[in-house]
Amino acid sequence: MNSKIALSGDLNFIGLGDLLQLVGSIGGTGILRIISKYAPEPGLIYFVKGNIVSASNVLLEADKKIGLDAAYSLFGWLDGEFEFARQDIDVKKNITTNRMEIILDGLRMVDEGIIPVLGPVSFEKKADGKDKTHSIPIIKGPLVDYIYVVDEEEFRKGRTIVQENSYGSWIWVILEGVVDIVKETAQGPLTLIKIADGAFIGSITSFLMQSNPRSATAVAASNVQLGVLDAQRLANDYSERSPEFREFALSLDKRLKNITERTIEIFLKKDRLKEFAKDKKPYTVKEGKLFVIRKGSAFIARKTNTGYVSLANLGKDDFIGHIPFFDIGHEPNSASVFVSEDFEVQEMDADNLRKEYNRLSITLKNMVDHIANCITITTSTASSFQKKIVQNK
Repeated sequence: MNSKIALSGDLNFIGLGDLLQLVGSIGGTGILRIISKYAPEPGLIYFVKGNIVSASNVLLEADKKIGLDAAYSLFGWLDGEFEFARQDIDVKKNITTNRMEIILDGLRMVDEGIIPVLGPVSFEKKADGKDKTHSIPIIKGPLVDYIYVVDEEEFRKGRTIVQENSYGSWIWVILEGVVDIVKETAQGPLTLIKIADGAFIGSITSFLMQSNPRSATAVAASNVQLGVLDAQRLANDYSERSPEFREFALSLDKRLKNITERTIEIFLKKDRLKEFAKDKKPYTVKEGKLFVIRKGSAFIARKTNTGYVSLANLGKDDFIGHIPFFDIGHEPNSASVFVSEDFEVQEMDADNLRKEYNRLSITLKNMVDHIANCITITTSTASSFQKKIVQNK
């Protein structure tokens, strides 16, 4: 098996969460080795096309824990080194959880003391009394393609960059700093996610529509340097794609707005699960297939230990099924589909869709990936809110 070290460094410089995002964003296939002087052997995480498929950790052999448990344990390795080797992978897939969910859950469990920190001293679980049910992750992106940056702007900490429901077609990429994405609710502002270097403020509809209302407020959580993107160039890139791919991309954008609204409803204890599921029946998505809805409607929900969590309402021209180039943590593996009686779909050509995705400009591809990551994180937040509500009953 031929291998090539493509990336190496110090965990004190880049943590495991950022590292997993990086390998995932480049669609890497190979083995990530996490090396610590406190462990007799490296911890291993296996990737196929950017997705985590397996993991192992010699410290867990006594408990015979493999796969996801092993991956989570490696978040406690804060001091050490890493190297990612590109090579073919021939291991049994035992992890199906979405990469971004693994990152979010791993960081949260370290923060809560569920995962011990590997080192010369024991790690004590935090007992500060603070609510840890909504740990806000920071979403980053890959290196910025400056060809698309036409100007730069600075925002001091605390300044509002865009206001929810205001109009504008500007779209930015974060060059440096952290930005809070905030939704206004009946209980006041709610920060759903944080975005940082390489992430985007704005979406596909930002450069497609002249009068597009902003779906959320963006506030500088630190001093921020933004790159103003060439919206016309992005629109031209987008227009060169097939109608099928453009349809998919718009549906992805729409799904993010949909799951965001569902999350706010859950936070406000106004979940409309029964309303959305009424007169709908379970629908099985064929393994490895992707479809576009041509008639009727669908409701996506995730089953958890505390019940179903509302995720998205889909209609004509929306997609359902397996996306061949990333996993948003929804159907078919992580959520259920319920459909109306008149539901009809048309199968999409997944291979052609993947080829088109791979031909996207770097910036447009990164933007599509960013939307997918935001869907995953917001989905996890919705599940966290519901869990908190059930526990507090």
